[in-house]
Amino acid sequence: MRLYCGIDLHSTNSHLAVLDETRQTILSRKLLNRLEAVLGCLEPYREQLVGVAVESTFNWYWLVDGLMDQGYPVQLVNTSAIRQYEGLKFLDDRHDARWLAHLLQLGILPTGHIYSKQERPVRDLLRRRSFLVRQRTSSLLSLKNLFSRHTGVQVPATQIKALTPEQVNETFSDPLIALNFTTMLRVAQELKAQIVEIEKTVLRCAKLKPDFEKLKEIRASATPSL
Repeated sequence: MRLYCGIDLHSTNSHLAVLDETRQTILSRKLLNRLEAVLGCLEPYREQLVGVAVESTFNWYWLVDGLMDQGYPVQLVNTSAIRQYEGLKFLDDRHDARWLAHLLQLGILPTGHIYSKQERPVRDLLRRRSFLVRQRTSSLLSLKNLFSRHTGVQVPATQIKALTPEQVNETFSDPLIALNFTTMLRVAQELKAQIVEIEKTVLRCAKLKPDFEKLKEIRASATPSL
């Protein structure tokens, strides 16, 4: 008998459902987010499980990695793509888990790519870099606005970044305004330092995959003219 599992994953607990080929519920259970608890629950059905559908939530790494390490056929659910089926879903976790298993059994479960556990830290580090870049840009824009608000002068970001504490105190007679500006400037500078550190680390770790080597061989003449 072929079985299908759906796991509705939350921050502290998960609801697990196992269905058979006729969509009858073989198992329905709520568990704390402990890998040993999930593995123990699935062990009696290991040989019959066709797949395990896990929601792509903010905290899926531990569960997907743990299941795959034990040889379970895991599929990471693209939760945003399931919206088209919302009209058929029930409203509690028990039925959500069953619904994931049902979609898996029908062969229409929307899934996402499970990025390699070994390469994932580099990807996540680059995501952190993108976040810090946005934060730094926001800080610099705030500094430009603050400068213009109190002086009536528009200055480029390069000039803002080059200001020394002495120049800031000369520009703003009110010490509170000067402190506000200096604090934001230091934040932008520290963000820049962290961005550079991440870039250096990634360049030391990242390696070009053989699959992408051919992209370097594409000649400019291969690009069609407009």
